[in-house]
Amino acid sequence: MNKGKWLAVPALTWLILFFAAPLLMIALYSFFQRGLYGELVYEWTIHNYTRLFDSLYGKIMLDTLVVSFLTTFLTLMIAYPLAYYIAGLKPHKQKIWLLLMMLPFWINFLIRSYAWVVILRSQGIVNMVLMHFGWIEEPLQLLYNNGAVMLGMVYTLLPFMVLPIYVTLEKLERNKLEAAYDLGATPWKAFLHVTLPLTKSGIINGCVIVFVSSIGMFIVPDVMGGAKTMLLGNLIQNQFLSARDWPFGSAASMVLMVLSLVLLYWQYRAGKVKNGQEVLKL
Repeated sequence: MNKGKWLAVPALTWLILFFAAPLLMIALYSFFQRGLYGELVYEWTIHNYTRLFDSLYGKIMLDTLVVSFLTTFLTLMIAYPLAYYIAGLKPHKQKIWLLLMMLPFWINFLIRSYAWVVILRSQGIVNMVLMHFGWIEEPLQLLYNNGAVMLGMVYTLLPFMVLPIYVTLEKLERNKLEAAYDLGATPWKAFLHVTLPLTKSGIINGCVIVFVSSIGMFIVPDVMGGAKTMLLGNLIQNQFLSARDWPFGSAASMVLMVLSLVLLYWQYRAGKVKNGQEVLKL
């Protein structure tokens, strides 16, 4: 073995012990059965997977996909204009905006989630301001619904959408835009036919990261959705910690893992096709 390859041994050992091995255990547990008192019964079955498509759990999976799609769409609608604005600034101003984007990561994720509870609760800042100006007579129910969950997810995942799009906008060849203007294109047409297609890779990367993070999110739905919102991440958490049904929780985890891998593979293929097209153009 090349001496340089030994440098990868610590990282590979870490990944095998704390990622590959636990993942293999979860995959095996998903085919076992739950005993009467929550213990594992080592009898092979696929009931844990078929159970996920029952009416109750099927609705949870559907709700998870809908909330994740809407969260990804809203995040994209907010992130693209913001990334476009940042990319058009001078370098020192870009650094300031990027720093502001990263500031929330300096605060604990759970604290940030509870901060939204303080803002949106019945006696929170939003309701107090609305009632102070007489715009409402009684507090609005802004918490513990899918809208609040999506708000928390968009706030949490916005930087993961902004940064990939910003990188592609920053690498955008300005001479192509100038050529479009020389040919008589309006700013809107130049954006649709030049800027948007050339930043497609950043959009795809951002959407995949946000969507994969959304379908596995459980803290935001738990804190801001309460008992009224149950997504796939909350279901997995409850099966492992409350119901003590590790086989069923493992099956739900494997479905989530497979869905994430499919999206990542699609992202890889989309990037490979794009790179191949660029090579052909050269």
